[in-house]
Parts: sequence; C-alpha cells; structure tokens
Amino acid sequence: MIPPLISLVKYDSPVLVSTTKDKGKDKGGRKKKDLPPVEQKSGMTQTEDILNSILPPREWTEDGQLWVQYVSSTPATRLDVINLQEKLDQQLQLRQARETGICPVREELYAQCFDELIRQVTINCAERGLLLLRVRDELRMTIAAYQTLYESSVAFGMRKALQTEQGKADMEARIQYLETENKELEKQVNEWKMKCESIEKRENERRQAEEKKHKEEVEYLTRHAKQLKQQLETVLQPGKK
Repeated sequence: MIPPLISLVKYDSPVLVSTTKDKGKDKGGRKKKDLPPVEQKSGMTQTEDILNSILPPREWTEDGQLWVQYVSSTPATRLDVINLQEKLDQQLQLRQARETGICPVREELYAQCFDELIRQVTINCAERGLLLLRVRDELRMTIAAYQTLYESSVAFGMRKALQTEQGKADMEARIQYLETENKELEKQVNEWKMKCESIEKRENERRQAEEKKHKEEVEYLTRHAKQLKQQLETVLQPGKK
C-alpha cells in the first residue's frame, strides 16, 4: 500500500526497513542495504517518541520492499506556517472541497492541517502538544458521535418513509376498495329507487282505479237510491189521495 502522495503533515524521508530480494543471498554476495541501526530507536528523544505516538509512522510495501516514514521532528518556522496555509488552500481548491455542509475532502484536509499544527507545537512544547492531542481526539469522538447520530437519523427517516409509503399503499388500496363498494351501493340504491318508483307508480294507478271504481259505485248507488225514492213516492202518492 502506497501512502498518499500529498500530505499536509511534514514527514522525514522514507527509510527502507527490509527487502525480500536480500533474503537467500550468501555472505559473499552483494552487500545488503543498510537497515536503520537499533540504536536509532533507543536514542530517539522524548519529543520524537511523543511525535511517533501522536502521529504513527507510515508504512508501505513497494516492489517487495518495506518502507517506513517517520513524522518530521524539525521545528517549524514562520515560513513553514505560511506554506502550510497556502498548501491547505491549494489542496482545498484542487480537490474541489465544498465550502459549506458535510464534505469528507474538507474534513480530511483540515484534519491533516491540525495534525501538522500538533506536530509543530509538540516540538516546541510536548505538554501543549499532548493537550492538543486530547482536543483532537475529543473532536474526533464528537464528530464520530454526530456521524453515528446522523446515520441513525437517516436510517430512522428511511424506515419512517418506507412505513409511510407502505401505509400510503394500504390506504390507496383501502380507498379503491371503498370506492368500488360505494359504486356498488350506489348501483343498488338506483335499482331500489327505480323499484320504488315503479311500485309507487303502480300503487298510484291502482289507487286511482279504485277511486274511480268507488266513485262510479257511489254515483250508481246514488242514482239507484234516487230512483227507488222516486218509485216509492209514486207508489205512496195514490194512497194520500
């Protein structure tokens, strides 16, 4: 794995740690490449130990060779700080980092810039560097917590959206069922309405026929009663004489 070509953190030159090509060579063969002396690790200053604990060295393998690159312990000058700012702005522009909102590119570059500032401060004062390390770790934990909260919120929102969509589908199916049932009921209502109108029409016709028949019977009985009365009067009139 080859490390990033560009980093805002200042590193020393890469050091060859081991190579597979040197294995199997006899003693009379080509001389091995010098490895870092063991004394180099034991002779490192306390500041270098702190730097390596804060910013672990980068390791990668290339062509069967293991390389390591330690963070630089060279103190930073005012020009280095200015160059760091210019380099940060340049990388933000080249990698098209967004100025606002969530942007992984911008987060990565500012994290590298902060690590470089921690490196510079640690060289001058290890205590301040360790304090900045605590601040950095706390910020990372806070960001991770917010990221977890954001992801859980997104997942919750997606679940709610799916539930809403499912509920919407169920509601649409329910509406369609009720509309179909309503049409069927309207059809039945119209049928019963037509039946009622037909029955009402027949009843009206029957009532009118009965009324007509009753009226004719009454008229007939009235005429018949009148005739009987006249006949009775005719029969009774000679007796009065």
